[in-house]
Order: sequence, then structure tokens, then C-alpha cells
Amino acid sequence: MRRPSVKKITLALTISSLALTLTACSGAGPNASTRLIKQVTDGVEAKVLTDGNDLRIVNTLLVATEDGSAVVVGTMVNSTATPDTLLGIYAGGTQAKISGTTTLDQNKPLIFEGESATTKAVFAGVGATPGKHVTVTFAFARAGKVSVDVIIRDKRDDYANVTA
Repeated sequence: MRRPSVKKITLALTISSLALTLTACSGAGPNASTRLIKQVTDGVEAKVLTDGNDLRIVNTLLVATEDGSAVVVGTMVNSTATPDTLLGIYAGGTQAKISGTTTLDQNKPLIFEGESATTKAVFAGVGATPGKHVTVTFAFARAGKVSVDVIIRDKRDDYANVTA
């Protein structure tokens, strides 16, 4: 009977240990930086979890219209019993014109655009370019300011009916 050589055993052990260490992506756990990315093509998400605030901004993006305006699309939800108020939305030194509801009562979302819309926000004539990203800052009475990097989408598919 033939005995395996030391070289073959060493090679097998080396390959096995490399396979285990190089494929251990889950080793960083649920807080791995690659698992915390929230930017997707249908909008960004942000949470404010400070001093009793539990405010979420979800599926937020801008839609460019024919006249160069940018319309905010997304939803905001306040999970706390204390109401908050949306004071303003800013991008590139410009403030959006907001109409509709701006009070965030507990679990009564502000919905920007769509059939269930409660609020509308438009950056008039800013020359919005689809495909670009822009930093949008939301200012709240209690939660303070929240900035997110949003994509500007063109007015087609799900956003074909968005108007300035």
C-alpha cells in the first residue's frame, strides 16, 4: 500500500483552509458594510432614530419633467406617538415648493405622488438630468435634518404620470 506524500497532504490542507477563509463573507455578520447599502433604482431609504424619534424615509427619488423641474417621489412614516412636521426639502441650494399635508402623525405616512398622494414637492426649473444623483435634505421640526443621495429618474414606466 502506498502512503500519500507530505506534499499532497500539505497541498490539500492549504486548499481546504483557503476555501474556508476566502468564502467566509458572512463572517462580518448582519452589520457588514456590504449588507447596509440601501441605494436602489426605486429610491433610497433613511431612518432617524434619535431622542425618541423613529422616522423613516423610504423609496425616495426625484423625477425629471419636461420643463426641467424635479418632482419628489417617496414616502415618510413617523412611528412615534409625538407628531413631527416636514419644514422643507432642499437640493443644490434650492428649496422645493411643498403643497398638501406636512404633519407626520403616528403611522399616517406622507406620500409623495401616486394615487394615494398626500403631499407634493417640486423643485421648479432646476434643469434636472435623469441618471444623475443629487443630495436632498429633508428638514423636520423634531427629527432635525436628514440628507440622502437620490437618483433622478426620467418620466417613464412607473413615473410616466408624475407632473410638476
